[in-house]
Amino acid sequence: MTRHDSDPNGRPDTARRRAKHSVWPTTAVVAVVAGLLTAATVLATHGQRPPAGTSTTSPQPARSEVLEDTTGPVIQPTAVPHITPVVLAQLPEATTDTAIPAAPLDTDRTAGTDGAVVHNRAPIAVFDAPGGKPIARLPAVQAGSSTWLPVVDRQPGWVRVLLPSRPNGASGWLDATAVDVARTPYEVQASIRTRTLTLIRDGAEIGRWSVAVGATATPTPTGRTFLLAQITDPTQTFSPVILALGTHSPVLATYHGGPATTALHTWPDRTVYGHAVSNGCLRVPTAALHALTQVPLGTLVRIDP
Repeated sequence: MTRHDSDPNGRPDTARRRAKHSVWPTTAVVAVVAGLLTAATVLATHGQRPPAGTSTTSPQPARSEVLEDTTGPVIQPTAVPHITPVVLAQLPEATTDTAIPAAPLDTDRTAGTDGAVVHNRAPIAVFDAPGGKPIARLPAVQAGSSTWLPVVDRQPGWVRVLLPSRPNGASGWLDATAVDVARTPYEVQASIRTRTLTLIRDGAEIGRWSVAVGATATPTPTGRTFLLAQITDPTQTFSPVILALGTHSPVLATYHGGPATTALHTWPDRTVYGHAVSNGCLRVPTAALHALTQVPLGTLVRIDP
């Protein structure tokens, strides 16, 4: 878990933010940020697993120009309320560090998606419903990486996305004309009961691994979430890359000064795999991490009980 587990030397398994990253799906950029983690290198996705401290460009998924279902009757989109720059600036940011109590909860925490993910080109308002009230401001960058969120519902002119904020399962509606659209062929599935993680591409399983899950007192959160950021931290040795998710510990409000963001990462003691021993993160073998670093940000992650 980002700022959640600790390495064998007692240090948190999360990062301090010094972010160098490549933007998915365009060009590499470098940004220094403070927030999600302390002294970390944050990378968007990905080609092969990058060495610590380096940036990389990522494979580009198929672009999509249309988000609405074009097979049914034409329905006029609900108008987007005008939000002034002053009002937008006053809205709380939707990030892993914040809570958005007014955010509508995900209506189906177990469902898959069609792989659509969106990136807002500038800070935009998040609404509680199409044409509804603004509840948050979505930054174009999350912890140094471009914001990519999975689409879980649509209405004409609008997309509903999962948010990285608390509460777990928070979602919101975005103006579909204010976002770039891409599609990821991947999905990550994890099972707490069987303590396994499965990587799916184009509907087919391409990898399955035994993993460590949260201990009874610090369980791994369940439900659907997404890959939020890739992080490298040269101050720790337990995992070359930490993959932060858009979900948080259900029992810890904070950990080592951070928001207790759940993550995927490796662990130096391989005997932990298959056991419930972590502080909430999914500890994965090196081969699993290598495969997961090739998965685009915004990709859906489903964690079953």
